[in-house]
Amino acid sequence: MAWRRLSVVVPGACAGELAEALEAAGALSTELADADAGTAEESAIFAEPGADPGVWPRCRLVALLAEHADAAAVLRKALAEAGCESLGEPAIDRLEDTDWVRETQRQFEPIRAGDRLWIVPTWHRSPDPQAVNLVLDPGAAFGTGSHPTTRLVLGWLEREIRGGEAVLDYGCGSGILAIAALKMGAARATGVDIDPLALEAARYNASANAVGLEVLAADAPLDIVADLTVANILANPLRMLAPLLAAHTRPGGRIALSGILAAQSAGVMAAYAPFFGMGEAGAEGGWVCLAGTRRQGA
Repeated sequence: MAWRRLSVVVPGACAGELAEALEAAGALSTELADADAGTAEESAIFAEPGADPGVWPRCRLVALLAEHADAAAVLRKALAEAGCESLGEPAIDRLEDTDWVRETQRQFEPIRAGDRLWIVPTWHRSPDPQAVNLVLDPGAAFGTGSHPTTRLVLGWLEREIRGGEAVLDYGCGSGILAIAALKMGAARATGVDIDPLALEAARYNASANAVGLEVLAADAPLDIVADLTVANILANPLRMLAPLLAAHTRPGGRIALSGILAAQSAGVMAAYAPFFGMGEAGAEGGWVCLAGTRRQGA
């Protein structure tokens, strides 16, 4: 089986309406991306909870149509219905059937996440069997080691763990941070998340790595005073969580926060300043990791 693949660049303001018009005209799927990705005009669009994530100024819309569909005619009709104009000539080609599972797996190679830590999908062998190898496949929950925010915290954990620590991973997603902490020598780790799919993924990944991770829903009683607390979420929820995370970190304990854009760093540090002495622990790709020590008596 094959498909017709249509790719067109349009103004972001009408990209959503065009995608809907194409789907109404029979498109099997549509996908939006930044048409200027990889150039100086690339736009970073990141959604915070409760905020409008916006859209790129110029969007590349890719649609899949049935093999014998008249893609040019479908596009003309959809553009008219959406009141949209293309920015340049559309591209139309034939997409052959393929083994999509294998193609997807090819996109995920082992990732080096520190001096001695590797994230290894189940279909690969570790490049370094003597390293700390965390078995993890991409899934529904955030956290595969490929994103800078995750790597920044993994590097911090690698530097901080000496052995025997109690670790709290708040907003654990796939469980990658807590599982890595256990494999690097932590004695106990608790992962907390509001998403049931994340909790399920974290339990599965803990089992795959043969570690005893405690996984809790965010509304469950939390019985831990951590030596090390990590939270890789987003700036807005991190600011709101400052009192809670401080209450579950022992005096003298350490905290690392990620999911923060450089421009948001000062606001997050201000929220944690009453409880922690904070500073920047690393930066990559416009993201920063903040870390600090819990104040005595704060």
